[in-house]
Amino acid sequence: MEQIYMIPVNEAFDECAKNDVCECPICKMLEKLENKEVDMALGPAMMEPSTRVETNEKGFCHHHFDMMLQRPNKLSLALILESHLDVIRGKMKGNPLKNIVIPKHKSQVKTAKGLEESCYICEKVDFHINRMIETTVYLHGYDADFRLKTKKQKFFCLPHYQKMVEYAKNKLDKKKFEEFYADVSLIQEKYFDKIIKDVSWFAKKFDYRYDSEPWYDSKDAVERAIKLLSGK
Repeated sequence: MEQIYMIPVNEAFDECAKNDVCECPICKMLEKLENKEVDMALGPAMMEPSTRVETNEKGFCHHHFDMMLQRPNKLSLALILESHLDVIRGKMKGNPLKNIVIPKHKSQVKTAKGLEESCYICEKVDFHINRMIETTVYLHGYDADFRLKTKKQKFFCLPHYQKMVEYAKNKLDKKKFEEFYADVSLIQEKYFDKIIKDVSWFAKKFDYRYDSEPWYDSKDAVERAIKLLSGK
């Protein structure tokens, strides 16, 4: 467990504990990581030969292409695409469309499928977020202050909740795992009860019989339910 990850983990848990908006702290870290890696890919890293080799080979997923498109620097993206497209074209000699749709052209089909499944930014983000989840579990087990921060969280999205529990099960001793599981599961159970109530009330508000009733906390219930189930 590297100490370098303690700072972003603590910052995310502090922000989510204080923020009125319900957020999963791991999703918060993920969002910051993605923005940092997108900015790096379009900035200094773009000029590094070793990085260009990687981006040319791996490309980017649809989600991270969309993020790059939202950035103002279209020239950097165009330069990345220029060399990336050259590499792909070199691997798909002849008619690219024919090579994709006709099964006998196995190498070309493999190229297209490989690009669909690879992303330079996803690999970077996955590596770091896994280290941050590792740090989260470690801090809970060995830092009393961080355990209090954990208890102040509003919820964890289910994908990250599952990852944390799996890692804790494999890395912590039995006592520390039971403490970790008890803390995060209590948070999840309370939030599930609330979100179910809020979503149900949101639906009732479309019934004329409840028209004069207040919304309470249900106006953003659908969005919060999706964040809980799938993360960001």
